[in-house]
Amino acid sequence: MILPLFFIFCLFSSSHAAVQDFCVGDLTAPQGPAGYSCKNPSKVTVNDFVFSGLGTPGNTSNLIKAAVTPAFAAQFPGVNGLGISFGRLDLAPGGVVPFHTHPGGSEILVVVQGTILAGFVSSANTVYFKSLKKGDIMVFPQGLLHFQVNAGGSAAIAFVSFSSSSPGLQILDYALFGNNLPTELVAATTFLDTAQIKKLKGVLGGTG
Repeated sequence: MILPLFFIFCLFSSSHAAVQDFCVGDLTAPQGPAGYSCKNPSKVTVNDFVFSGLGTPGNTSNLIKAAVTPAFAAQFPGVNGLGISFGRLDLAPGGVVPFHTHPGGSEILVVVQGTILAGFVSSANTVYFKSLKKGDIMVFPQGLLHFQVNAGGSAAIAFVSFSSSSPGLQILDYALFGNNLPTELVAATTFLDTAQIKKLKGVLGGTG
């Protein structure tokens, strides 16, 4: 009786045990699908596990009047391989984070100042959106298109966490109009007017 129980305990323990305590990202090496390779443990310091950049407001003097300050593996090597990361979102009045996705992880947003209208679209094209106030939290499932808009008259701030150390980012508008995809092809695949496409390409830096 003791042997089977011991065997089950070993199976359970080994399936949840980490091979090593951590894998601080070696930012001098290329990042692969599994993240960065591990920094030599002898060169790891406490500063690898601390990020001090989220206390400073991001620069919202841009087209979308928004700024995201990421604390992903590339900026915060201590989270490499842990399946977590963090960030700060600043939205000036009228600011917006356009439809975008994080292909590598789900997101949780918590509002700490102002009012933010946020939402996402499911794969069934069902829309879920709500006006969030200070203390409200919303989750955006991995890979789904979502957005955030400043819904008040003053600056809004939120903090975001991700289920990945490198969640990735693709903004829909830039994917369509911020590259050299031919205008005719964009028109054929989106049903948009070519004049409007060229206008958007001009605003977002696209060509073709």
